[in-house]
Amino acid sequence: MIASNLRISITALIEQKVPTFLWGAPGIGKSSIVKQIAKEKKTGFIDLRLALMDPTDLKGIPFYDKESHTALWAPPAFLPSQGEGILFLDELNSAPPSVQASAYQLILDRRVGEYELPSGWAIVAAGNREGDRGVTYRMPSPLANRFVHFEMEVDVDDWRFWAYEKELDTRIIAYISYKNEHLFTFDAKSDVKSFATPRSWEYVDSILKSSLKEELLLDCLSGAIGRDVSVGFLSFCKVMHKLPDIQNILASGKGEQSDEVDVLYALSTGLVSALLKEYTLERLENLLLYTLEMRSEFAVMVVQDLQRNGVNMQSSQAFKKWVEKFAYLLA
Repeated sequence: MIASNLRISITALIEQKVPTFLWGAPGIGKSSIVKQIAKEKKTGFIDLRLALMDPTDLKGIPFYDKESHTALWAPPAFLPSQGEGILFLDELNSAPPSVQASAYQLILDRRVGEYELPSGWAIVAAGNREGDRGVTYRMPSPLANRFVHFEMEVDVDDWRFWAYEKELDTRIIAYISYKNEHLFTFDAKSDVKSFATPRSWEYVDSILKSSLKEELLLDCLSGAIGRDVSVGFLSFCKVMHKLPDIQNILASGKGEQSDEVDVLYALSTGLVSALLKEYTLERLENLLLYTLEMRSEFAVMVVQDLQRNGVNMQSSQAFKKWVEKFAYLLA
């Protein structure tokens, strides 16, 4: 399931306090989705990395109660005691079986030892698949049966929508639009340490925004997304100087056109990003007028990106002309 659909589905299950488990390859944004849901709901969020815990970390430490003459368990301070939120059990299937057993009681009964999870809190877990070369333990069937399971897929269009929202460097969005296969290059059979994932492209964004010297850029990017992808990306970045003036296009609706595919990918992304950063109806009109002369597939890509980012074009006169010319491509 793609990320946008997962957010909707998991949010609905969280509201009903149904435990959910999110499976997926490393680096595709499993934990980011859950954090985003908590942020959108403006609710609490606790991230527990169970692979780093011992069984007693969840159950607590026993102590002697003088009044009752019994041994009680002191619950850990990191578990919620009130309010509402999401308790995120990350890397659950990377935890040793003894830790999974402690988590089982928490998931099954919403309590462990003397501790009881407040009613306002929902449980969401995540983990890598067994074939992804990560450290994993087979999840016991009784524990697996306590979850609703989802498998997260990498989807380029979904990622591009997210990248616009996060304001990633437009060169990254343009390159992935041009080279879809370079969004995710993980191969479970390969021993290569650096590979491209949605997470590592975020690192690329940070690297590009740093003060790193240009002569060190290739080596640094290679450490994040691999050598071959880095070479392709930097080569693509060199076409940026071929782009017509984007601000002039948005100000006048006029500008040079290009037939070079790599330039058109970069231009389409640059136009959408520039409009989203500084939106006015006039700039939208000018953008749509300019797309009337673009190659049809790129004109459609621009409009679809605008629609996915919530830009309403129904009142635009230029959009009516656009529909007359390109509507057959949307059927």
